[in-house]
Amino acid sequence: MGGSVFAEALLERVRQARAALEVALEAEDAYAVAVAQDELDDAVRVARRHGVDVGPVEAEAEGE
Repeated sequence: MGGSVFAEALLERVRQARAALEVALEAEDAYAVAVAQDELDDAVRVARRHGVDVGPVEAEAEGE
């Protein structure tokens, strides 16, 4: 049971990071994009290290 709660917490962290990145991209806020992308990268890394599938991760932030 504890493992599934942990996995769900990791997935929620990834979902929140993806949402924050989307908001930052829409706001065209370069600093917020960098912070959100870093959080997403870290959340995905931790989830994968623990064997949690977070789905495909694409490079969402592109420099303009």
